[in-house]
Amino acid sequence: MKIPPQFQQLVKEMQKIQKKLEETQKQLEEKTVTVQVGGGMVTVIANGKQEILSIEIEDELINPEEKEMLKDLIVAGVNEALKKSKEMVEEELAKITGGLKFPGLNIPGLF
Repeated sequence: MKIPPQFQQLVKEMQKIQKKLEETQKQLEEKTVTVQVGGGMVTVIANGKQEILSIEIEDELINPEEKEMLKDLIVAGVNEALKKSKEMVEEELAKITGGLKFPGLNIPGLF
């Protein structure tokens, strides 16, 4: 069976897109964003993998002796929530796609 040239071109384009997505994903993993809330009382740093890297809390908001433990617990809790959210999305998408993964097409956060 001969594969139509249009289909071959489509496959080549999808492979280019896949490669670009992978490159972009690697670049994003190295980038961070910093957000301040409460007039700068709380600072959160996250990376491009949607992971919380750190949380800084001004001493005026909490007991300084409990500050490090509280920051660690918040980071762990937020990252676990993000992980479970991603799993939920993957499960819902699997219902739509019948669990099929499309070779050559790996969209970060979707599959």
